[in-house]
Amino acid sequence: MPALGAGIGLRAPHYADFAAAPQPTGWLEVHSENYFGAGGRDLQMLERVRRDYPVSLHGVGLGLGSAQGWDEGHLGKLVALVDRVQPALVSEHLSWNATAEDNLNDLLPLPRTREALALLASRVQRVQDRLRRRILVENVSAYLEFAEGDFGEGEFIAELVRRTGCGVLLDVNNLYVNQMNHGTDAVAVMLAVPTASVKEIHLAGHLRTEDGLIDTHGDRVVDAVWQLYRTALDRFGPVPTLIEWDTDIPPLPVLLGEAAKARALMEDRHAVAA
Repeated sequence: MPALGAGIGLRAPHYADFAAAPQPTGWLEVHSENYFGAGGRDLQMLERVRRDYPVSLHGVGLGLGSAQGWDEGHLGKLVALVDRVQPALVSEHLSWNATAEDNLNDLLPLPRTREALALLASRVQRVQDRLRRRILVENVSAYLEFAEGDFGEGEFIAELVRRTGCGVLLDVNNLYVNQMNHGTDAVAVMLAVPTASVKEIHLAGHLRTEDGLIDTHGDRVVDAVWQLYRTALDRFGPVPTLIEWDTDIPPLPVLLGEAAKARALMEDRHAVAA
């Protein structure tokens, strides 16, 4: 994997900035589903920036863990987009989002059972076979915990990696949200994930409410998440890191400033390790 450094999500409010001049970011990530059409402004912009920056395709709608809502048509559109864009990275979420009748339009948590693991492993392998490449799977924020399960979160991810050879997109903010909402141990999860499997990291802001933390991707990264990121860098090395900001999107310099913080920490940790 090339040393991509710190990147940001490409969002429509910033299209004009990227069209006007090069921007100081190592790479760009987009939500795959926004570019499934055969043409249009979004796809034209993606192809334009792809000439200047490495691009990551990050899926939010495939629903790897949906027992009855799996959509082969969705996978076919992803295959076509990957063939067209030739991205540096392709990722999806460890979640489910559909029943046989409805698409629930959310990243819903899975029970960490042997049955769920077997389903996920078959789906991940199906995607990798169709794409002819390794994909990354992302841990998600959860607002409930299942009463029963056969694995801890880190062990569940590690076993999926072992069975399929997939990589991991480690969302550090999601680890923190789950730690604060459910009393889990974010560092213990990281320690259980195989070191070489983590190929991308996400950082984001969240909303603090009376009932707990909500993963909104709508604010700056908080100090506690930056501290967990330092731990992640110590364990996994300077893997490509993305600043996610999807709601209340600020001017581009604010987003680039957050990426600059991540870049500085990556360089500092890399220098110490060297």
